Amino acid sequence: MALTDLPEEQLRAYRGQVAEPADFDRFWADTIAESRECGWPVRVEPVPTGLATIDVHDVTFPGFAGQPVRAWLRLPRGVEPPLPAVVQYAGYGGGRGHPLENLLWASAGFAHLQMDTRGQGAGWARGDTPDPAAAGPEAPGVLTRGVTDPRTYYYRRFLTDAVRAVDAARTLPAVDPARVAVLGHSQGGAAALAVAALRPDLRAVVAGVPFLCDIPRAITVTDAYPYREVRDFLAIHRHAEERVLATLAYVDGVNFARRCHLPGRFSVALMDEIVPPSTVFAAVNAWRGPTEVSVWRYNGHEAGGIDDDEAAVRFLRVHLSPDRAPDGPQPDRQGAWPAQRGSAGEPRPPVGGPSRRPS
Repeated sequence: MALTDLPEEQLRAYRGQVAEPADFDRFWADTIAESRECGWPVRVEPVPTGLATIDVHDVTFPGFAGQPVRAWLRLPRGVEPPLPAVVQYAGYGGGRGHPLENLLWASAGFAHLQMDTRGQGAGWARGDTPDPAAAGPEAPGVLTRGVTDPRTYYYRRFLTDAVRAVDAARTLPAVDPARVAVLGHSQGGAAALAVAALRPDLRAVVAGVPFLCDIPRAITVTDAYPYREVRDFLAIHRHAEERVLATLAYVDGVNFARRCHLPGRFSVALMDEIVPPSTVFAAVNAWRGPTEVSVWRYNGHEAGGIDDDEAAVRFLRVHLSPDRAPDGPQPDRQGAWPAQRGSAGEPRPPVGGPSRRPS
């Protein structure tokens, strides 16, 4: 493995190639509103685990179009609620996993809701949520499922699930609804970026090597999957390029980042063959809130691993503190958007916050 992209000094200035659909805001506002109209009460059932310090609950909540989505809720035992909450999204191919996995966040004192991933969960962590939509021809995987139309695209459903997971978390008695953050790695990082734009009343976002950013560049500079799925699809459906790229723009993390005013923590790996580092910097440089960025020069898609987790715990302790005022604009509790939004053509403020490097 070697450096896979632009030199670091060029990466830090790179701003991306993705176009912004004219109806981007309306598309997502309508999508989320339609799914909220299909809501029903969140179901929570205790899970016997034998753990001495963490309680685990099996959660089912209404996702896209009211379709049921599973999650694990992990709570530190003996800690007085309400608790600050972290909503986590899984990487590509993974689901919510086993109830005994991923105990870091509850052990750190957070209420931890880990969302399952519709139609995935047989790659590296088990899942329990189906994706009932049928959307036409696709390359193996989910990246091209319904990709010729933004309304049938898989990631419209997945990202709506991610927003509704935050809605569900805020209904839980153990959770302080005013202190919620989102996080994820790779596909999970992409979900965290989207939710940060669609729920700007969150406290913070942590996105490790986020997938689905500056997709037009990603699909041409890496030969690795999952991005290779789009190339495989277009190699057969040669006349669908314009429609496919138009659809992908609705889920591109750069377009979401342009709408984010929250504190954000990113990691990027300069030897990442799966998520090219330039695509991560495109999102970082579009971000409108304060940022921390860890640059891992000698790592691939694993990025900083446990060092990223350690830094994320510190970051979230600060931003989920009950004594800290929210950093971003605060809409109503139903997620109404801020009145002022920058368009794709407006100049963006410089990225703030420290740029951390491995020692």
